[in-house]
Amino acid sequence: MRESMEFDVVVVGAGPAGLSTACRLMQQAQQAEQEISICVVEKGSEVGAHIFSGAVLEPRALNELFPDWQERGAPLNTPVTGDEIYLFQSAEKAKKIPNSFVPKTMHNHGNYVISLGNLCRWLAEQAEAMGVEIFPGFAAAEILYNDDGSVKGIATGDMGIGRDGSQKGSYMPGMELHAKYTVFSEGCRGHLGKELIAKFDLDKESDTQHYGIGIKELWDIDPAKHRPGLVVHGAGWPLEKDTNGGSFLYHGENNQVVVGLVIDLSYSNPYLIPYDEFQRMKHHPVFKNTLEGGKRVSYGARAIAKGGFNALPKMTFPGGLVVGCDAGTLNFAKIKGTHTAMKSGMLAAEAIFDVLTEDHQGGLELENFTKAFKESWIYDELYRTRNFEHAMHKLGTFWGGAFNYVDQNWFKGKMPFTLRDHKPDYAQLKEAASCNEIQYPKPDGKISFDKNSSVFLSNTNHEEDQPCHLTLKSEVVPIDTNFSIFGGSEARFCPAGVYEFVTEPKESLPRLHINAQNCLHCKTCDIKDPTQNITWVVPEGTGEPNYPNM
Repeated sequence: MRESMEFDVVVVGAGPAGLSTACRLMQQAQQAEQEISICVVEKGSEVGAHIFSGAVLEPRALNELFPDWQERGAPLNTPVTGDEIYLFQSAEKAKKIPNSFVPKTMHNHGNYVISLGNLCRWLAEQAEAMGVEIFPGFAAAEILYNDDGSVKGIATGDMGIGRDGSQKGSYMPGMELHAKYTVFSEGCRGHLGKELIAKFDLDKESDTQHYGIGIKELWDIDPAKHRPGLVVHGAGWPLEKDTNGGSFLYHGENNQVVVGLVIDLSYSNPYLIPYDEFQRMKHHPVFKNTLEGGKRVSYGARAIAKGGFNALPKMTFPGGLVVGCDAGTLNFAKIKGTHTAMKSGMLAAEAIFDVLTEDHQGGLELENFTKAFKESWIYDELYRTRNFEHAMHKLGTFWGGAFNYVDQNWFKGKMPFTLRDHKPDYAQLKEAASCNEIQYPKPDGKISFDKNSSVFLSNTNHEEDQPCHLTLKSEVVPIDTNFSIFGGSEARFCPAGVYEFVTEPKESLPRLHINAQNCLHCKTCDIKDPTQNITWVVPEGTGEPNYPNM
């Protein structure tokens, strides 16, 4: 039997959306002199440990949530001082695009280069100071339902379960957290959000969601090369013509830069390796000239939801909401999702508080949220950029970029039609026999590195003797279909070397070996597996990665 605790509101995930929900709820309670109980559960060992983003922050939502954030010491220390956009033509050549020809959504005046992990740690401090209870190290493993089908809360995962399912000496059962309303803010492709969308058919009127994988490193660089606040974006090489994506280099504080690559998971060539594309990208002079002589200090990867407005599901259901990147609120036209995630959480808080003052039982569907969402700036912003990603999918980097320039700069995002893209990313993968293999250069250990050394820098470490959290619907599909037809794409699309095909002596066919302890929780396998045979579920709480300030 599991013990239970009762709260007015339970929030799943201590990211920007979840913490903004908790802060806004408590602000309203204090203003109304009303007591409410709020709990935030976070699977990372601490708040911020699993947070991963670029990140350039548009402070619009933060200005609304804490107008005095500067006096409170929010870690926004590096205002953007310049934008540079490049079209990479080859391993040596690039054209710098004049800002006047760049879609306005990609201009960053008034924004800040930040560590999103550090911002979330600061938001958690604000929430706890107002009385919010935050439980790091506890993974929300199960949704609990009332008899009428409404959401009752969540249960955290059991601790101390062996790989064979037996209880170890350290066994501790999970805890049930019951709430009048539960807010799910797990980030992109949250496994509970995925269950809710399917159970309540929340996406029945939405387009197919699309995703990218973002891979990023944090570097200490030569102070002489450091230009605090410079934001660099690029497109083109090293990606093939039918593969969309973009690179970035942000100059933060303390002589540090973040460098990364986002690749659309709609790519078709099963031989493509996102990790290796990123490593060779860094050798382009635009990046190498900055990184050379520096030291790489951290590495990570995360999927991002790119479908935008067209792919937004209904965000309410009886007993709760799904918000932030769990719902797909990222604005890819801006390459930003923090401000929209925060605003969705704030709107959720306001909708819940309105009902809490009248409804003491909970379990209602928060229809007031839907109305407020449609009347908010987040709805207008996402609507105006609804064609951005789909134009890139359909027209490619160059012509898609030209379309987006006209759409955003001339028509302000209000062209009289909407582009659609209904084919899921995993279905875009072609058979290996019809594709050319891609030859990647070996890492030099100075600018480019192997996967094992990168995973080490992510501080990834799971308890090995626990059930594998990367579950297979079928044990035969990886070999009979994925390896035979798609060339074993699992071993390529994972940025952490989790999946490998091993051939034993005297065996003609390999077997799939899963190194679950390497998992970065990026969710790429759950998204890109061409047979949708892999399902990601939470490991034990405190399971790494453990990012310092990514």
